[in-house]
Amino acid sequence: MAENDDQERTEQATSKRREEAREKGQIARSQEVVSVSILVAGLIFFYFGGPGMLAKTLDLMAWVLRRAGGADLTADSAGRILTGCIFKGFGILFPLIIAVLIAAVLGNVLQFGFLFSSESLQPKIEKISPAKGFKRLFSVRSLAELLKGVLKVCVISSVAYLIISREFGNLSLLVDQPTWGTFAYMGGICFKILLAMTVVLVFLAALDYAYQRWEYEKSLRMTKQEIKDEFKNTEGDPLIKARIRRIQREMAHRRMMAEVPKADVVITNPTHLAVAIKYSPDKMAAPVVVAKGADFIAEKIRNIAAENDVPIIEDKPLAQVLYKIVKVNAMVPESLYKAVAEVLAFVYEQKRVKIFG
Repeated sequence: MAENDDQERTEQATSKRREEAREKGQIARSQEVVSVSILVAGLIFFYFGGPGMLAKTLDLMAWVLRRAGGADLTADSAGRILTGCIFKGFGILFPLIIAVLIAAVLGNVLQFGFLFSSESLQPKIEKISPAKGFKRLFSVRSLAELLKGVLKVCVISSVAYLIISREFGNLSLLVDQPTWGTFAYMGGICFKILLAMTVVLVFLAALDYAYQRWEYEKSLRMTKQEIKDEFKNTEGDPLIKARIRRIQREMAHRRMMAEVPKADVVITNPTHLAVAIKYSPDKMAAPVVVAKGADFIAEKIRNIAAENDVPIIEDKPLAQVLYKIVKVNAMVPESLYKAVAEVLAFVYEQKRVKIFG
């Protein structure tokens, strides 16, 4: 670990490192993107649903005034009015709440997809440690967040001031406007400010997401030694891999030897090579090499064949070609059909003679 700490983290993170970080809830996430998503959703909602929401609010106020003025105000009647206000007010705000929730979810999903990690919810000592908290408070990240907040406030304030300053000349005209006209004018100015703020915040959110992405990639960087260790852990120890390969070869060898008793013929070299062939005309398009081997394995194949009355035919050229070019469980190539067919025909004829005399 000390050696890893001394090395520079210059290497890009591997896919395994990224998966582990994601499982821990470590992702590139900008809170500004979520905030802008909520702001955009609210702006769209008020643009299209604002008049209806205002009408429902006025109806609620009229309902409250009628109820309060039409009966004696007692604890029971006040409670009923308050309960009605809560339910009716919730009904008015419910579409806005849904729109905001959807926008918040989409703001996160668009950044890192669907993710649930319980590890970030687990209590950790460093989260409540005063020393760790003090260190985080005066870290580079905290300074960047502070500068970002100050920049955002300055930019938004400047945009709002520019919009309002352009309307100063029209404020005197509001004296002759009716009440609803004044409210509509002020609402229009507010909408312009919100729209301009949204455009600016979208730009700032894009910059913030790019920064968060850069910082996230930087935090995932690895040293060359870490990459070597990860590769070793992923691929496994060479000794263990060699043992696994040996076991796999032994299993394949046993499976191959189990097929020898089912073969129709074993073609030999005569002592150095042995190739077992099986052919079922109703199931196979061509004869299949079910086992083959040289030296000790060839001797084993011959012994098993002899024990199970499998014919053993000596044909040096054919045995050599079959051993060289045909893999186990592979069909005999078309160029060898004739030679193999002659051997099989001879074997079948010998079996017929043996059975019928």
